[in-house]
Amino acid sequence: MIERLQSWVAAQAQQRPEATAMVLQGERMTYGRLEEISNQLARMLIDGGCRRGDRVCLLLPKSTVAIAGILGVLKAGCIYVPLDPSCPAARLAKIVETCQNRWILAGGSASPVLKELAGSCSAVSGMRIGWLDECIETEENCKPAFSFADLSALSSAPLDSDNTSSDPAYIMFTSGSTGSPKGVVITHSNVVHFIKWAVPYFGISDADRLSCHSPLHFDLSVFDIFGAFAAGAELHLVAPELKVLPNKLADFIRDSKLTQWFSVPSALNYMAKFDVVKPNDFPALKRLLWCGEVLPVPALTYFMKRLPHVSFTNLYGPTEATIASSYYTVPYCPSDDRAFIPIGGPCGGENLYVLDEKLRPVEAGATGHLYIQGAGLSPGYYKDPEKTNEVFLRNPFGSDPSDRLYKTGDLAKVGEDGLVYFLGRSDSQIKSRGHRIELGEVSTALSALEFLRESAVVAIPTSGFEGVIICCAYVALPHRDVSPAALRNELTKVLPRYMLPTRWIAMSELPKNANGKIDTRLVKEQFPAAELI
Repeated sequence: MIERLQSWVAAQAQQRPEATAMVLQGERMTYGRLEEISNQLARMLIDGGCRRGDRVCLLLPKSTVAIAGILGVLKAGCIYVPLDPSCPAARLAKIVETCQNRWILAGGSASPVLKELAGSCSAVSGMRIGWLDECIETEENCKPAFSFADLSALSSAPLDSDNTSSDPAYIMFTSGSTGSPKGVVITHSNVVHFIKWAVPYFGISDADRLSCHSPLHFDLSVFDIFGAFAAGAELHLVAPELKVLPNKLADFIRDSKLTQWFSVPSALNYMAKFDVVKPNDFPALKRLLWCGEVLPVPALTYFMKRLPHVSFTNLYGPTEATIASSYYTVPYCPSDDRAFIPIGGPCGGENLYVLDEKLRPVEAGATGHLYIQGAGLSPGYYKDPEKTNEVFLRNPFGSDPSDRLYKTGDLAKVGEDGLVYFLGRSDSQIKSRGHRIELGEVSTALSALEFLRESAVVAIPTSGFEGVIICCAYVALPHRDVSPAALRNELTKVLPRYMLPTRWIAMSELPKNANGKIDTRLVKEQFPAAELI
């Protein structure tokens, strides 16, 4: 019985060692080879002092070796913490300092940011660095303890991991409203439960070829990776440089003969906008799945008309509830572009509740707050019991005092058809291009700029592939000429690019309401003609 994530690869390697596990740009790795590398890496980490429950950060671009790294961390009994190599070192430093990890596994294009991180983050000085690539010359403060070539000296035989199903498997850091990223803890059992529901529901088998479009620091990748490994399927990694090239994505699906595509809606919307899908295209494709934000109905219609042989499923769920908590397989092509596509019903072992402010169920058709209950709920935020207790509440509908509800912060309704419909966010958190963003984190970064007197960050829905665009109105200090380009340049030092405002307007005074607070409604009205950079 599979209870830990690494066990699926071990089982496949024992039964089908020569079967292909992963493919990236022509490079193939078998299940047997994946098992060997991950076993060797686990031994290297254990020999280096890693123990059950230790955090190991991965500062790696998406690759076959990076995924072997994930498995090696899990086999060492540890918790993997994926980092975005494109993030500013200042933001990565906050994550590393929170994790207090023993090791950083790095490689590829991560060398410059690793050096910057080592120079700016005191926490890095006490860590050991494993370079999952050929060894390179580095500065003394981030010299690798081993390189990928050193693993071959270690045994590749299976080893007994001492972690259990209730132990954390990974920590995903998401945007935090106070300016510091939040670490969502997810256990082995959280993921195993979802995979054991999803694989049979979608009919994934060892004959399938699955996409891996999302980066490793985005939890959609967890379904890609372990859904494929559970079924013994091939995992086809989408190279990062293809993510924003719609024609190349279409070529990838076609040339790889994918049977399943899973991504954020912005990638699909982008392909539809550029009209890169032909009638009856992708003949091998069986399933198209999306999650992370709302897919515009015109884009859905575009795909359904061109791919009548494909099933289309909308998945919904925050990181705190493990990949997805609800699903809806669209039964027919919508006839109206203004139609609402439901998020559907709960995945196996999950429950959805639409409640009022007093945690009472609302009537069908009425708007309420969406809560999730079930096997996918995270234990909470890493080392942050206050934030955990704010959103993980005791379930008022259950008799077990340990049973909890997660307050998603989303608004929803139950339709006459009994399905749940997502209606938007109830706070300042947004989804843009599939990324979950706290506008408060952007505001915090702006408020730290000494040449600004005040600023306001708002989100405006758009029909474009972004879904929502972030806008900033600002007031500079007297006698300071501050351009949007200069502001954007400053923010790139502390925020990832997907969190940067794309529309800006300089004002002499921000509009205020009767209480003296910034009136965000009036701020939004300033942007139809504002600058886009």
